[in-house]
Amino acid sequence: MTAFNTITKMTRRAMLATGVVFMTAPLSSAADFTAKIGHLESDKQSRHVHLVKVGELVKERTNGAVEFQIFPSGQLGNQRQMTEGVQLGTLEATVSPAAFIGGFNPAVSILDIPFLLPADADTAQKLREGEFGKALLDSFATKGVVGVALWPNGMKNFTSNKPLDNLDSFGGQKFRVMDSKILIEQFNALGASAIALPFGELYTSLQTGVVDGQENPLDTIQRMKFHEVQQHLVISEHGAMEDVALFNPVWWNSLPEEYRTIITDAFAEVVPELRAHKAKAVEAALEAIKQGDISVRVASDEEKAALRDKMYDKAKAAYIERAGDSGKDLIGIYEKSYSALQ
Repeated sequence: MTAFNTITKMTRRAMLATGVVFMTAPLSSAADFTAKIGHLESDKQSRHVHLVKVGELVKERTNGAVEFQIFPSGQLGNQRQMTEGVQLGTLEATVSPAAFIGGFNPAVSILDIPFLLPADADTAQKLREGEFGKALLDSFATKGVVGVALWPNGMKNFTSNKPLDNLDSFGGQKFRVMDSKILIEQFNALGASAIALPFGELYTSLQTGVVDGQENPLDTIQRMKFHEVQQHLVISEHGAMEDVALFNPVWWNSLPEEYRTIITDAFAEVVPELRAHKAKAVEAALEAIKQGDISVRVASDEEKAALRDKMYDKAKAAYIERAGDSGKDLIGIYEKSYSALQ
């Protein structure tokens, strides 16, 4: 052993003994901009899987300068706490279901209106990426956050313990809804009544007859076992479940413009993969539901059109009443954009 090696080993032992560690070069360079991003879904669900993908793309395209640290399953709090954290700057970003933030930004409740999005997924994506989607994201600017992306996260369908054979079948039935005047008017338009109940009480409420039915995406229906306490399912795809990516404005504006563009583009780029992942989950959920004791039917295009004709105007009026002039303006942009895509 050379004298140099002996001295080196002695020096290393002395450093470890005193708790001092010296590295000639870092194993990896730290990111210039780090964003903690919280959300509610598990690490197996579409939102998380594709947030991870966005983070990988962003890190690669900024040469490691921007890093996303993603916290699923409500690790950073409930949605209200995370949204407020983004607003206050204690959290850099969150990806939230739009339905959870209508109280924070009433304009986003436009997404509660039934049959808002075109049935064709590619056409719906054009609506998200066009003037309407941009105006909706811009509506968050006055709320102290930056809206960066809209993501699809499934479509709602009707279930009930009473038949759902046609439009008239809804009359007199009781449906559980989230606490939304728009959703209440949606059911009123069908001659049904709507009861706002916490999500955690829904299974028991269906089981005991407090309500006859409910609306949710197929994967939620299967995961929460609602099909076990329901007799009828109609695949209506009447309600959009959308996610909104929200960033803290101080953090967002600290980024070079090039990095902001990279992030925005990455959120848009993964949408086809996100849709495919969600579709696979929905397909698996439907197969599992069909194994149970529940009748399943698919609403025809004509039936969907009739449902939209019944529900849209009342739900729209409730939305404008809630969101005011800004909501009225956003409806105008939506209707113009929707018509252009038909």
